[in-house]
Amino acid sequence: MENSARYKSLRAFYPFYLSQHLNPTCRLLHFLGTSIFFLLLLVGLVTQQYSLFLFMPLAGYGFAWVGHFFFEKNKPATFQYPLYSLLSDFGLYFELLLGREKFRP
Repeated sequence: MENSARYKSLRAFYPFYLSQHLNPTCRLLHFLGTSIFFLLLLVGLVTQQYSLFLFMPLAGYGFAWVGHFFFEKNKPATFQYPLYSLLSDFGLYFELLLGREKFRP
C-alpha cells in the first residue's frame, strides 16, 4: 500500500523523485534497467515465454538500487513510496529517452 502521508499526488512526488536521482551514473543505471525491463516484457509477449517476466523486477530494481547505493548514496524511494516511485521510474525513463531530461543534472 502506498505511503502517501507526505505526497498527495504523483505530480507532488515527482520533484522529490528527481532530487533523489541527480547522479548521472544513477540515472544511466535506471535507464539501462528499465530498458531491459521493457525488452523482457516485449520478448516475453512475442515469444510467449512468460517466464521472462520473472526477471523484469530484477532488471528494473537491480540496476536502480546499484545506482542508489553506490553512486547516488541514498536509499531508493521505492522503499517508502513504492507506487509513486515505480511510476516516476517510467516517467524519468521516457523523459530521458525523449531528451526532456538529461543524464547529467
